[in-house]
Amino acid sequence: MGEHEELGGDVFAADCRARVAFEVLANRWDSVVVFVLGENGPMRPRALLDRIGGIGPKVLNDALRRLEYNGLVERRRYSEAPPRVDYTLTEAGFALLVPIRAMGTWAARYADTVLASQDRVAARRALPVD
Repeated sequence: MGEHEELGGDVFAADCRARVAFEVLANRWDSVVVFVLGENGPMRPRALLDRIGGIGPKVLNDALRRLEYNGLVERRRYSEAPPRVDYTLTEAGFALLVPIRAMGTWAARYADTVLASQDRVAARRALPVD
């Protein structure tokens, strides 16, 4: 079996399972929610809002629904008065912490390089063309 056959197709082809991982990581808030749940354990939506900061309730709710749909978080309802809901990572969600942390390490090392490159290209594009 070739190195990429277990991914279900040619590398990065339309049917490649590796694309699933990139799609899951593509939304910045989804990765942040997974990271925060991984670092803090099960949390209620209000606690997630407070811990993350900069995210609105609707955006958080959308992220939690996407993550639940993708099998990365589990929504747990408690029969209490008033009703209580919290979210926890599934096994797949916990496993996603490895690449998320790797991306964080990459960002810590190369974010300044990327931002400097963006500034250089933007400055070049702003120059008038003769």
